[in-house]
Amino acid sequence: MLKVGLTGGIGCGKSTAANLFADLGAPVIDADRISHALVKPGAPALLQITRQFGPDILAADGALDRNKLRSLVFSRPDYKKQLEAILHPLVYAEMQRMLQTLHYPYVILCIPLLLETKMQHFVDRILVIDCSVEQQINRVKLRNRHSEDTIKAIIASQIPREQRLSAADDIIDNSGDTTKLAEHIKKLHNLYFSLGKNQN
Repeated sequence: MLKVGLTGGIGCGKSTAANLFADLGAPVIDADRISHALVKPGAPALLQITRQFGPDILAADGALDRNKLRSLVFSRPDYKKQLEAILHPLVYAEMQRMLQTLHYPYVILCIPLLLETKMQHFVDRILVIDCSVEQQINRVKLRNRHSEDTIKAIIASQIPREQRLSAADDIIDNSGDTTKLAEHIKKLHNLYFSLGKNQN
């Protein structure tokens, strides 16, 4: 089975692209969804995170207060490394487990931090969804209501755009509308399906 790592900067449209692949019948494993599941109240990963960063990162109902954790992590690079050391091995282990259950010519592994975690070897091919930094900022503002400074800090914490593009096997320029994106996805779906069948 061909493993395609789908990645891109914040606000570039990774989730939309992953959903379009899913609409065409491709299995999608999403690192963010796994990460969310790992930090549900009572989950071992949340207990580890609370031990590491203190009970202040929890909301009144015992759930993770993501905004508090994000502010904390972006204010201290060493905190970011500590959080990643807890979460990333668990996320990749769960992805590996899910891969064993699939039977399809290819799979989309939606991993926003694929290159940042230096896990290129986990996939056979890298697909980057790309758009300009201005578009990233505008889209995230509309979606998350973050301040421009927060969005810029998130972008700065990710791998530089040029480096991401140079690591890609396939690039989709997602500066247009969803119709154009869907056309690109359909072409790549046919390519990946064919490559995956030939790989078996």
